[in-house]
Amino acid sequence: MQAANTLNTLNKNEKDRAKSLAQVSSGMKITSAGDDPSGLSISERMRVQIRALDQDNQNTQNGNSMMKVAEGAVASTVEILRTLKEKCINAANDTNTDDDRATIQKEMDAMVDQINDNANIQYNGKILMSGTYNNQVLPDGGGTKSSWANQSFAEGTNPSGTALTNYKDRNGNSLGILPTDWMTVSYVKDGKTYEKTFRVGSFNLTACFTNTASGTGKFVPDPGNTDLEAYQGPAPNGLSKVGIDQYGHDVVTADGKDALTIRAKNGGTTGQIGGVTFCLTDSQGNIKKAQNNMFDKFQMTVRAQDPTPDNAMVFQIGTRSNQAVKVGFTDMHAKALGMMGSDSKAIQVTTRARANAAVNVIENAIGMCLDQQTVLGAAQARLQFTSSNIITASENTQGAESTIRDADMAKAMTDYTKSNILTQTAQAMLAQANQSSSGVLSLLQ
Repeated sequence: MQAANTLNTLNKNEKDRAKSLAQVSSGMKITSAGDDPSGLSISERMRVQIRALDQDNQNTQNGNSMMKVAEGAVASTVEILRTLKEKCINAANDTNTDDDRATIQKEMDAMVDQINDNANIQYNGKILMSGTYNNQVLPDGGGTKSSWANQSFAEGTNPSGTALTNYKDRNGNSLGILPTDWMTVSYVKDGKTYEKTFRVGSFNLTACFTNTASGTGKFVPDPGNTDLEAYQGPAPNGLSKVGIDQYGHDVVTADGKDALTIRAKNGGTTGQIGGVTFCLTDSQGNIKKAQNNMFDKFQMTVRAQDPTPDNAMVFQIGTRSNQAVKVGFTDMHAKALGMMGSDSKAIQVTTRARANAAVNVIENAIGMCLDQQTVLGAAQARLQFTSSNIITASENTQGAESTIRDADMAKAMTDYTKSNILTQTAQAMLAQANQSSSGVLSLLQ
């Protein structure tokens, strides 16, 4: 009986030693489901989470790399546009001869062509800035319409109801526009400059864009139709609505106050207006600088874009479905920026009037590029914060999983040593118990 008890103790010590040995050799407290079923389940889920977080971090880094490539291309385009504006201002100066302007035009043609090369920048075979990966643009009206707003005039100034001679500044002071003054309106469409000059008379802003022989006359060269219109949004607060965005929503001024708005008659890049320029002169041909300064404050509120489905880039940054960051890459080609016509010719600066109109076109193009650059920069910053958060979450999850599954090596070694000693002791006691049985047998002989 003593031998049987000793054998049971020996077997128990052997099992404890084997368990301790497994923990010491593997470094894990849980080596099988039988050790801790619930702990193993929690640990395995955490391991899945850790691997998913590590992949999320890789995704954010890859996305950030793509964004840097795109942002670099847009930054290069902005630099080119700065140079182009400098060239336009030079060409608008009458100290230049026609030959000088022709030389400047050649420089501009080369730089505009480089803008197209920038738009064709690639990452992993994807052409980034071609408009292929743009956000959704609804097809209503053939796409979005180029729109500009000016908040320099008095509130309540109506494009179709207020005569130009009644225009006032934001403080209610009259601008001093006289019926005998001359107004020159020019705009650029499809790379071509259109211009007309007329007496202010009793005309309003809407009349400035008509293209008829009566009234303010026709543009030269004759576009054959009306390309521009004064715009007023639907009630209520229609004058504070300065365009319609790519999702069909009204664009409202930042402070919700009235603005004077003009926009392209037709949508998409086909109807795109590159820029609009106003020039007021008195009856003797002198430029009215204060009034022109007011009309120069039209700022683009909506850029022209062709209809497109939602093809924006989606970067998976979470361990669950739909935990993602979405970034749209708009078209940065010269035509989409209003810098080139459908005939692949760059905007013209071969005359003073064309160069003067081109200045606003380039200013609008810079605004489009800076807007896209802001989107890319914000996305980069977002992904950097996301990466930091993912790394922290992964480290904390690894720590929690280690607490559940990893062995306490000091304790495991202590348990192993204890079990080893007890096993050896039990073996010795079992030998003595067997010897006691042998002694009884010897007495019976």
